[in-house]
Amino acid sequence: MNSADAEKIIEKMTEPVLRFALKHCRRIQDAEDLAQDVLCRAYAALCRGAVEEGEKFVWTIAHNALVNYYRGEERRWAGIPIEDTAELNAGVTAPDEVLIGSEMSVRLAENIARLSALRRKIVVAHYYDDKPLRQIASECAIPLGTVKWHLFEAKRELKGGMEKMREPNRLKFDPVRFSLMGFSGSAGTMGGTRTFFRSTLAQNIAYCTYRKCKTAAEIADELGVSPVYIESEAEFLEEYGYLLRTKGGYLSNLLIDESDERGERIDRMADELYVKAARSFGDELCDSLDKNGCLRDKGIESAWKEDKNFLLWALIPYIAANSGQTREEITFEEAATRRIDGSHDIAYAVEGESRSRSLRYFSSLLRWCGPSWICHENRMLWKCISCEFCGKEDNDFSEDLPTTSELKMLVRMERGERLSADEYASLAQRGFVRMEQRTPKLLIVRIKDAETNMRLLDCGMQVRKKSEGILTEEKEKYVRAVLAETPVHLRRARKFMLQYLFRADGMFLIYLLKELLHSGRLHPPAAMQQRSLMTVLAPIGEEN
Repeated sequence: MNSADAEKIIEKMTEPVLRFALKHCRRIQDAEDLAQDVLCRAYAALCRGAVEEGEKFVWTIAHNALVNYYRGEERRWAGIPIEDTAELNAGVTAPDEVLIGSEMSVRLAENIARLSALRRKIVVAHYYDDKPLRQIASECAIPLGTVKWHLFEAKRELKGGMEKMREPNRLKFDPVRFSLMGFSGSAGTMGGTRTFFRSTLAQNIAYCTYRKCKTAAEIADELGVSPVYIESEAEFLEEYGYLLRTKGGYLSNLLIDESDERGERIDRMADELYVKAARSFGDELCDSLDKNGCLRDKGIESAWKEDKNFLLWALIPYIAANSGQTREEITFEEAATRRIDGSHDIAYAVEGESRSRSLRYFSSLLRWCGPSWICHENRMLWKCISCEFCGKEDNDFSEDLPTTSELKMLVRMERGERLSADEYASLAQRGFVRMEQRTPKLLIVRIKDAETNMRLLDCGMQVRKKSEGILTEEKEKYVRAVLAETPVHLRRARKFMLQYLFRADGMFLIYLLKELLHSGRLHPPAAMQQRSLMTVLAPIGEEN
């Protein structure tokens, strides 16, 4: 490029470059020096070589000179406008990739996002919106001196953040995913654990705060996202009790089974222990029910009573879950969380899908929900909500939970009351009854009286005494290992769950049924029985 063309470009760019420098330098003298340096370097370079886009080239030099100015001068950050390096109404648009995409601008924006909500608000209001400090103090309802202090501390944090090299974290590019989510207790109006942890962001917030308390900024660093997004999600999870707020930040209030080396070791222990318990208890219980004639008891009613396989599908998990005394060292009230939507539960999740290598029935566990039960007028409606044999295609179990209204209708039927057509239709749709010539037939298993119920549960208790004795040492070893890997703040909830090991324990019920299927003591149910499977209407009585 000849000198005449270079002079034309420099003449055109003189005023825009000066305005650019004035905006980004604290003192006028610095701005003038910077503008002069940019224009001189640009003119020399333009004269030396062929440049197709001269104005773009000048902006490139201006940007580089500004970066060197920031790096080379030990100035307080009060003089540096915190915004993208874009020109001031110059009439010439600088390319986005040159200015907005600069390393400094990106890093500065990231560090602004890591400020606390109040400091970020003050910085944005002062530097982006050009608001006076008095106005900011009024809008934030805090003293002027407090605004100045926050602004000073924000600039100090920003300077430190710009100098800090952040270490990469695996969660930034390989986020965890929960393969299973559930709860022990009662659901609220918002639904269960799945409702709150549908997003990958929520799952990873809970995961990275499971063992160590972290601030929103620390969580953001670990996940590689802006703290602005972390704050809103964390506040929501805290509001519903899934995160705990401490002085140091957030802690997860969710039991998480991990798929790391420690988790796999515990899974291997669990698999071995659960198989032994299921085989011992299941075979003995089947033999005992046959020997004692319990399945032929007149106190048991169902339209499919003559189908021994259907009765076993209902009674085996019911007896396993309800037989035997459980020594409660920790009560549910002590261990569970009351949430603002009315739920009262202990939430849990399983991280990763590699557990199938250690738990032989993990794929069945993903399809399982239960047991669940409700009570009304000394009657209990007990149900294992779903399994792979229930004919259910999805894993949304919220609509399958037993309800008080359903139990009330069943109690009225027991009394001989006639229900409305809509009520019968509702029960039929759920697989509780069917209509035969306008007469309702109960499909689920009904235990008529307390005496029959106690005979069934006593049968289970006697079997349990035999089978559990040989597993005591292994069970205690497993419990110690699980508690050792549970964070201290969640051990109370974990201890409560472990109290019901091999009883109202969904994983044990899965192993129990699967081992009985494998041995041929159970068979898959008929298609017409699937909706009625594993549902028992029973009296509420004391266990022996």
